[in-house]
Amino acid sequence: MNGLQNRARVYALKLLSYRGRSEQELRDRLKKKGFTETETIAAIRFLKRTGLVDDANLAETLKWEAFTAKLLSTEGAKRYALGRGIPRDIVETSLVFDVERDKENARRLVEKKLRVLKNYPFATMRRRLYNLLARKGYPSGLIVEVLREKNLFKEDGA
Repeated sequence: MNGLQNRARVYALKLLSYRGRSEQELRDRLKKKGFTETETIAAIRFLKRTGLVDDANLAETLKWEAFTAKLLSTEGAKRYALGRGIPRDIVETSLVFDVERDKENARRLVEKKLRVLKNYPFATMRRRLYNLLARKGYPSGLIVEVLREKNLFKEDGA
């Protein structure tokens, strides 16, 4: 192993010391740092062999983070994992749609946000909650259902 390959490996280890990264993230960061394709491949191959880079394991970690810490929907969690460079096939295998989990996360998110929005006018509160849930990836039907449960959505358009 030459010095440049060793430097690529050391830099990749430094990146992994901050947080877990996908193979694609490491490839992009090493390329951005100026390492050649050969050096990048050698560093990633070493990290995969030692178990430090495992996209399937990272997908499970991101799934937990998306559902418990970020309160994302299944679709939002998929976007989150894909944005972190996890291959689509691994994301599809890892994240299976679960209506009850999405409803529970949406309810928890609304409860959390209602504490902040309680002094706002009704229309503003409803609009902000709806938009928040939409940004987190919840489908509109589920958003309306959760807001109805909290008496924040009326059919007359008010």
